[in-house]
Amino acid sequence: MSTIIEIQGLTKHYAELVALQDLTLNIEAGAVFGFIGPNGAGKTTTMRILTTLLQPTDGQAWVAGHSIRSDPQGVRRAIGYMPDFFGVYEDMKVWEYLDFFAACYDIPPATRAGMVDDLLALVDLGHKKEAYVESLSRGMKQRLCLARTLTHDPQVLILDEPASGLDPRARIEMRELLRELRDMGKTIFFSSHILSEVADICTSIGIIEAGRLIAHGDMETMRRQLRAHRLIEVRVLGDPAPLHALLLQNDRAVSVAGGPEANLPPDTVRIDFSGGDEELSNLLAGFVANGVRVLSFTELTGDLEEVFLHVTQGIVN
Repeated sequence: MSTIIEIQGLTKHYAELVALQDLTLNIEAGAVFGFIGPNGAGKTTTMRILTTLLQPTDGQAWVAGHSIRSDPQGVRRAIGYMPDFFGVYEDMKVWEYLDFFAACYDIPPATRAGMVDDLLALVDLGHKKEAYVESLSRGMKQRLCLARTLTHDPQVLILDEPASGLDPRARIEMRELLRELRDMGKTIFFSSHILSEVADICTSIGIIEAGRLIAHGDMETMRRQLRAHRLIEVRVLGDPAPLHALLLQNDRAVSVAGGPEANLPPDTVRIDFSGGDEELSNLLAGFVANGVRVLSFTELTGDLEEVFLHVTQGIVN
């Protein structure tokens, strides 16, 4: 796949404050990239630079082949940007709001009506076409703003905290909408502090702390790189004592936990395992060969919260 966002050494200083330091990152076309980090980490600064709203102190970036420094108009044609705080024209009707922005992008009047209907259908607001924007809930306004970013059919969507301030139902609707846009082939670069939602829809993530990118990669690679050992959960039929006995003889089993003290059912054992794939396969084969009746053998992947805490611990401490 080709690179659609290329960032090289982006740096931004505000007087003595370093908001962004030497950010280098490539994002493939069609990716859903989750940019995560605490408030003040540099997420919004990065997005404002990529959307040409802010000039970097140093470094360069290209979006869909257009330089943020020498071709800002080309960048703006290639992107749809949804800021974390956005204005809506409350006294406009919903269809008028989208029609206005379509006109700003020089979309011919003859095609605007059909396009507005298509966008409202996409964000599930067709039933609100004649409603005034001020009457919409926050979740609806968020979806309307996302529809606005799509009026010129951009290749790249840059979304700053798209689920911010939404109730659980509205967050689910936003997540499903982002999945649909991903399936349409859009490249999505979005920030969030709702880590579980990032994990649900992203193909890759970047973790930023104090203006520095401290880890990035696809979801599975990130989990594997940032976990010292593999966590295996085994459920057996009957007494797990034979399983424990076998694990005591295996030097790759760093630790073994089971029973109520580990908050596990009596038939389940959790193993901190330091071996690779072949050794893991041999471990299971050994259980079966020695008469242990295995009901399930699962590698626990952990969640994005663990990854985030792991990689930021050294920075915070």
